[in-house]
Amino acid sequence: MSTETRRAPAPRNRIEDHALIGDTGTAVLVGRDGTIDWACLPRFDSPSTFASLLGTEEHGHWTLRPVDDEATADRHYDGDTLVLSTVWTTAEGVVEVTEFMPVGAHRPSIVRRVRGLRGTVRMRQTLRIRFDYARALPWIRQVGDDGGPALVATAGPGSVVVRGPRFRADDHRHTATSTVHDGDVVDTVLTWYPSHREPPAPFDVDAALEQTRSWWTDWIAPVQAAGPFAAATRRSLVFLRAMTHGETGGVVAAATTSLPEDPGGERNWDYRYVWLRDASLALASLIAHGYRDEATHWRGWLLRAIAGDPGDVQIVYGIAGERELPERVLPELPGYAGSTPVRVGNGASEQYQGDVFGEVLAALHDARELGVEENADSWALQRALLGHVEQHWQDPDNGIWEMRGPRRHFTHSRAMIWAAFDRGVAAVEEFGLEGPVDRWRALREQVRAEIEEHGWNAARGCYRQHYDTDEVDASLLVLPQIGYLPADDPRMTGTVAAIEQDLRTGPDGLLLRYRTAAGFDGLSGSEHPFLACSFWLVEQYAASGRVDDAERLMEVLVASANDVGMLSEEIDVATGHHIGNTPQVLSHLTLVSAADAIERTRGRAVGHRTRLAVHDGGTRSWTGAGERAGSPG
Repeated sequence: MSTETRRAPAPRNRIEDHALIGDTGTAVLVGRDGTIDWACLPRFDSPSTFASLLGTEEHGHWTLRPVDDEATADRHYDGDTLVLSTVWTTAEGVVEVTEFMPVGAHRPSIVRRVRGLRGTVRMRQTLRIRFDYARALPWIRQVGDDGGPALVATAGPGSVVVRGPRFRADDHRHTATSTVHDGDVVDTVLTWYPSHREPPAPFDVDAALEQTRSWWTDWIAPVQAAGPFAAATRRSLVFLRAMTHGETGGVVAAATTSLPEDPGGERNWDYRYVWLRDASLALASLIAHGYRDEATHWRGWLLRAIAGDPGDVQIVYGIAGERELPERVLPELPGYAGSTPVRVGNGASEQYQGDVFGEVLAALHDARELGVEENADSWALQRALLGHVEQHWQDPDNGIWEMRGPRRHFTHSRAMIWAAFDRGVAAVEEFGLEGPVDRWRALREQVRAEIEEHGWNAARGCYRQHYDTDEVDASLLVLPQIGYLPADDPRMTGTVAAIEQDLRTGPDGLLLRYRTAAGFDGLSGSEHPFLACSFWLVEQYAASGRVDDAERLMEVLVASANDVGMLSEEIDVATGHHIGNTPQVLSHLTLVSAADAIERTRGRAVGHRTRLAVHDGGTRSWTGAGERAGSPG
């Protein structure tokens, strides 16, 4: 097939047009036009069942909307849940479409309920099922009877059964129409199951809807969020929970693969896996709001995933701890807006990124402070990790941004190594755990001395991206967050000034991760402002006394979310379009941390944690609820 025939047209739904529904096992994306154009069943990382997001309708989609092309839609989530409500208005009437995935069900299901609100509305469904990233055309057959029609589609190991209105074949797709009057309810339910099994029995949609609403409402109820960004905080926490696998405890970085960082370019990656860094930081955000069960569950995932030789630790794993994530290209999919290649798997699993040890050990330290008790296995794991860091802390790495160029000594990575030793020291001194505290303390100071000698650019008065450059990097903004130095330290304010000068872009001054023109990342093309970096800047502003600047930037960032509060990885400042995989866990967890930092600075208590950190001279100065005097939590 020629490249020309595979070239995708402009997407029918842009990235920001999507809302997420999920069951904590997987998630699907629903476009504003009523199209589900991304669904991987039964897990986040399974091959797709609907993939028109990365191509055209030919690659699988499920559209439900009024026949009237002039119909307008208004949508929202039902409170703090993942139950999506869309009200469609036509000239003849109004209907509400309620969409959700039942939580706790034995098999993943997608429920789409149409309820008549006023008048009469003619609804049409178009269903094109394409398994295995649209490479498998399924065998489809009608089952059931006139009282309960159903459609079964099978290809290889997977099947789906669709119950509701009768679907009829229509040129390699299936369609169904319904006339919905005031008060009518029409349910359509798609359920995945292994193809060697019989189709599962239908379930009570009313009961499933009530149970799912209650589950999400009960989960978010303990959150104490205040101030102007409370709603965004709660919504982000819901997305973080949605991206946490309910059975294994693994936190996937996003629900999608290959949504481009540089539309039309090669920066297209599969984020449907568990990065130790992202998962650790997501855990820290949940811990900050008191989620002890999630902390315990994630620690169990970690113990299983990295069991064995610490030298074999990867930066990214599969949802159940799988180690083999070979990166390959799917030429059958033309990509979002023609952005190729479309990738599955992720070659970053073979990289070394020294910073992950600091993030993991810091998150586990936060869990201790929340009251998650250590057991022999969990502390033995942490000691083993620290032992590995002792042996390899001087090794160069690929850095937080997974540079595909040569390994280097990245200042952020070195600071996270410092944090790893720091949390080891704190575990012994504050919690009475056994460990070589004198050696860890000495190594902590040795790492600091190296950073100050090689990671500091005296001529410019700022920290540098890595030891062989004068470039800066937005990841340096986390140094106060880990307790390396106070946010108002002149070294930090000088670094902020350099970051503002080099990395801000667009009318609102959003931050790039680094200057791609420097050529360190080993890739062609460029990218857009990275939302997590701007949220880090908000936190830095708040912690260093620039709270008005923090709130102004925070307002811009929160406003960049779509109509249901979702954030992707980056933002195109020229158009406002979302860029990169979505919903991006790193964007949402840094939103939560930034909002918390503003609230602390304004004197409003948030969260439940008390973190410990050490700055120059070894003075401990954290002041409760994750807050250091003059520094963020």
